[in-house]
Amino acid sequence: MPQIRLLFVDDEPAIRITLPAILKQKGFDVMTAASVPEALNLMNAEKFEVLISDLNIGEPGDGFTVVSAMRRVQPEAATFILTGYPDFESALLAIRNQVDDYLTKPAEVNNLIDVITRRLNGAGPRTHKLPIKRVSDILRENARLICGQWLEQVSANPELAAIPVSVADRMDHVPAVVDELIRRVEASSENTSQAAVSAAIEHGKARKRQGFSISQIVLETRILQHTITTTVQANLLGVDLSTLIIDLVEIGESLASMLELSVRAYQRE
Repeated sequence: MPQIRLLFVDDEPAIRITLPAILKQKGFDVMTAASVPEALNLMNAEKFEVLISDLNIGEPGDGFTVVSAMRRVQPEAATFILTGYPDFESALLAIRNQVDDYLTKPAEVNNLIDVITRRLNGAGPRTHKLPIKRVSDILRENARLICGQWLEQVSANPELAAIPVSVADRMDHVPAVVDELIRRVEASSENTSQAAVSAAIEHGKARKRQGFSISQIVLETRILQHTITTTVQANLLGVDLSTLIIDLVEIGESLASMLELSVRAYQRE
């Protein structure tokens, strides 16, 4: 019977040495990676039946990137997340919905092997394979959430909250901006639509009348970009990694373009 090929991803050198060594003794053919780029290179070059990844590889949640890539490149592989925080029930629920199972650090080897074996034999949990989405799909599905979170962050910012405007006036431009980002990502367009141009110009004029400074307009845009990025990160398991970077670049360029239009209109007002 051929050995089961397993990719183990963890940035802690001690674990990366000890656990794979034990798994090899148990008959697994193990390859290791210490970072997300290393893991991506291996899964594009080699075939694996099993992936075990730490939840946090360098940065919190990097394990989601590794799992997402494996789901796209090798969808039949069994995927497992290692986490040192088993008490975070909401996080674990999200992990359970996206991977075959999670394992708590330090992993008990016999239990680990049992979980892998049962999954490969069809007796363990099966991953619910979510459809791969573009960033535009994530924005469309979370548009109201993005607008609400942006408003919360702006309202909590002393500099911005000090300007006396109504909620409607404060966020009147945000839904239009999100719609434009969705359009540009889906159309792979480098051009801002005429509707978005008009909205950006009116936004700049309105902010001048409302008493905002240019730096405060820029700050609002930075908060919106951060909110969008955080939303995408929270939905990373469902994102098509092959278009992720180009979509995020398009979003950044689109935001910069609309900000420039608003600032110029502000200066002319």
